[in-house]
Amino acid sequence: MDARPSAGPRHAGVDWSWDRQAVCVIDDDGAIVERFEVEHRARALIAMGDRLLRWDVRRVAIERPDGPVVRSLLEAGLEVVVISPRQVRAYRLRHGTAGNKDDRFDSYVLADALRTDGHRMGSLVPDREDTRALRALVRARKDLIGHRIAFANQLLANLQHGFPGAIGLFAQLDSPISLTFLERFPTVDKVSWLSERRLEAWLRSVGYAGRRSSTELMGHLREAPEGLRGEVGRGHGIVTVQLVGSLREIRARIEELDHRIAEALALHPDGEIFRSLPRAGVNRAALLLAEMGDCRGRYPDESALAAAAGVAPSTRASGKRRSVSFRRGCDKQLRAALVDFAQDSVQASAWARDIYDRARARGCRHPHAVRVVARAWVRVIWRCWTDGVPYDPSVHGGVIRLAAA
Repeated sequence: MDARPSAGPRHAGVDWSWDRQAVCVIDDDGAIVERFEVEHRARALIAMGDRLLRWDVRRVAIERPDGPVVRSLLEAGLEVVVISPRQVRAYRLRHGTAGNKDDRFDSYVLADALRTDGHRMGSLVPDREDTRALRALVRARKDLIGHRIAFANQLLANLQHGFPGAIGLFAQLDSPISLTFLERFPTVDKVSWLSERRLEAWLRSVGYAGRRSSTELMGHLREAPEGLRGEVGRGHGIVTVQLVGSLREIRARIEELDHRIAEALALHPDGEIFRSLPRAGVNRAALLLAEMGDCRGRYPDESALAAAAGVAPSTRASGKRRSVSFRRGCDKQLRAALVDFAQDSVQASAWARDIYDRARARGCRHPHAVRVVARAWVRVIWRCWTDGVPYDPSVHGGVIRLAAA
């Protein structure tokens, strides 16, 4: 039976799911005031906010920083505190060592964590709408790139059996010219019609601008393994045509997103800051901006950004023992964006190259060395982001010192 509630502040926890939310309200002594469930529907979510306000709740703990539930709580005027699932697991152990997960129990754990440690937890400050829109665009593009790679790998596996000569014929298997070729010549039987003269005429008709001549391309086709003919070859050809169609569709969707991302980045007030970074381009700059967000209070100093991105090592010390290890608890999306930028920046920045080379000389493997470069870039990016100014290598102290050395 729930303890008798006392007067004073009220704290709430919401265990989120796509089906229904478990909500728990407790008083300042930890006694349960009310428990209820909310269906994942617009009216029910609005009613949840009103119900929490009637209990004089001001702050609500939840495990995720976005989505319809968080949006409805913010629109109701409630402060939202995000407690990561990793932290919730630790808080769960305060109430028993079994570690069992239960939605109703987790909602209480969230509320109790807010009651005892809420003074250490900052409330969620949502990003601007244009930042959230940009985040949706870049994440969708990233997913489509993954689908494109998967289909290209499937096409490669199919061609290795049915038509090996098409592999390596052009620079990329899923390039427009390669897909056009496979649409016209999906099997060994079809390509056997080609002669050097016919291939040259076909290349001219599709506007081929590659460096390899028709003679070189025909040589590649003749020297390749035979592949499959007849009924089996036609079966593989049907698969080839279907995969080519899927790749064309995905490439068109990616192109459309590229245009939308470029437009959104150009209009964003922080766009120029991220575009100014070496080899950031459009899509990489947009990804960095979207994953960092625009809320300056989220990262009060550069070390907070480095820890959130997982590019600062995790240090543990106990007595005489001290260990430094890879930081696993972090924002994986932010880390991927930052590491991707840092890895490519080595090609354009002598300062980044010097940091990478020195890390490798110390015995760091490539992924570790790239994280070292990313950690160095965090200091620069955070300063530019905080001050609202684009990156300028002519005033970058590290670049100046390297040039003077």
